[in-house]
Amino acid sequence: MELNNKKVLIFGSGKSGIGAARLLLARHAVPVIYDGNVHADKEAIIEKLGQPCEIILGDISDKVLDTLDLVIMSPGVPCDLPVVDRFRAKKLPIWGEIELAYQIGKGKVLAVTGTNGKTTTVTLLGEIMKDFYPEVYVVGNIGTPYTDVVLEQTENAYTVAEVSSFQLETIDTFHPIASALTNITEDHLNRHHTMEEYIRCKARVTENQTPEDVCVLNYEDEVLRAFGEKCPAEVIFFSSSRVLEKGIYLEDNVIKISDGQKVLPVVRTDELQILGLHNFENIMVAAAMAHHAGVTIESIHDTCCAFKGVEHRIEYVTEVRGVKYYNDSKGTNPDAAIKGIQAMNRPTCLIGGGYDKELPFDSWIRAFDGKVKFFALIGQTRETIAETAVRCGFPKEKIALFENLEEATKACAAHAEEGDAVLLSPACASWGQFDNYEQRGDMFKQYVYDLAKE
Repeated sequence: MELNNKKVLIFGSGKSGIGAARLLLARHAVPVIYDGNVHADKEAIIEKLGQPCEIILGDISDKVLDTLDLVIMSPGVPCDLPVVDRFRAKKLPIWGEIELAYQIGKGKVLAVTGTNGKTTTVTLLGEIMKDFYPEVYVVGNIGTPYTDVVLEQTENAYTVAEVSSFQLETIDTFHPIASALTNITEDHLNRHHTMEEYIRCKARVTENQTPEDVCVLNYEDEVLRAFGEKCPAEVIFFSSSRVLEKGIYLEDNVIKISDGQKVLPVVRTDELQILGLHNFENIMVAAAMAHHAGVTIESIHDTCCAFKGVEHRIEYVTEVRGVKYYNDSKGTNPDAAIKGIQAMNRPTCLIGGGYDKELPFDSWIRAFDGKVKFFALIGQTRETIAETAVRCGFPKEKIALFENLEEATKACAAHAEEGDAVLLSPACASWGQFDNYEQRGDMFKQYVYDLAKE
C-alpha cells in the first residue's frame, strides 16, 4: 500500500505504537494514535513520539472511522474487541507493526515463533547471521521494534525477527524466507481463548511462504509434526531424541544436519558454553535457518561455540555464602519453567508466581522431581499455585506466600544451605508487579547482590 498522505489509526500508545507512528510520519502518512484508556496522558504520548500528532482517547466516532485508510494494531491489543469489529465493518485493512515494517522494509526475513525458546534461538541466529553477513537486524519481541530499523535497510539486509502469536494475528503479506515454530504448548489462552486459535495464529508465520522457503519444525511436537504435512514451505524437522533421515538432530553428543543424502556435523555439545537439551534444540533451529540463508557450516560452528546464552534465561547470577543464584525470569509459562528446574543439579529454593494467564501448573509441579526444598510464591497466582502444588503432593509446609519478590528472595536465602541453589523461574508473566520480565529479572539480581553485601 502506498502510505503517502494516508490517514492511519494506530491502536495503542506503547513502544510498538510509537514506533509505528514514527515510521508512518517518515513515510509522509498521517498517523492518529488511539488509546481506549480515557485517562492516558496525551502530553506524555507526544513527548515519546517527539512531534505533534492527533491523539484520540476513549471512544472513537464513526465520523473519524470514515476518514481512515488503514488501522495498525499494537500486539498487546486483542483483536476481538468491539471497536475492532467496527474497523472490520468499515472494511478497513488491519495490520500489525510487523506487517507495516515488512511492507516498508527491504531485504530478506528469517522469523522464529513458538511457545518457548524463541529469544535464545533468535539471539543466536542473529549472531550467526552477523558473523557472516554485513547487514543484519535483530528485531521483534526480543527488544528492538521492527519499525525502528526498516528505514536503514538496503536490499542486502537480513532481518531476524522474533514474532509472537499476537503479532502474527495481524499479518497480510509478511513472507520470511526461513521460518521456525520451536514448539507448541498452552500459552496466552486468556487472549486466544482456545488452543486451536493459538495454533492457527502461530502457523500464520508460514502463510505466505513457498516451496523455495523453509520452515523448521520440532519433530517431537505432535502438533507441529502434523502441521508439517500441510506446510507450504519445505519442512526441516529437528529432534534431540532421534536420528532423522532428513533434518537436524542430536546423535552421540553431536548436532548433525542431513539433506537426505549427505550428513554434516555442525557442533559437538561439549564445545558449547550453553547447557541443557532445550538449548541444543535452540541451536538446531538457528543452524538450520542460517544454513538455508547461505551461511557455511564452519561459520555456524564457530558462532555456536562462542555463544554464551541470553540474559534472564537460566542466567547464573552469583554465589553467596555457598549458594548459587539463577535468574530465569524469562520462564513466563509452566513449560518454560519446567526447563528451568530441570537444569538445576542441586537442592533448590524456587521462586514462582505472577500474572495469571489462566494456565494449569500441574506439569510444572510434577517436574520438580524432588529438587525443590522451599517454594516461595508471589503475585496474582500465588494461591492457585500453592493449591496445585499441595494437590500434586508437594509438602504444604515447604510453601510460603509473599507480598513481593524482595521478601521471597530473602526467605529463599534464609532457607538455602551451602551447596543449594535459589532459582527465580516464575511460570507466569510479570505484568501487575513489573513492567516486563526483564525488570523482574534485574530486580531479582539486585536483591541477590544486596544479599552478598550483608
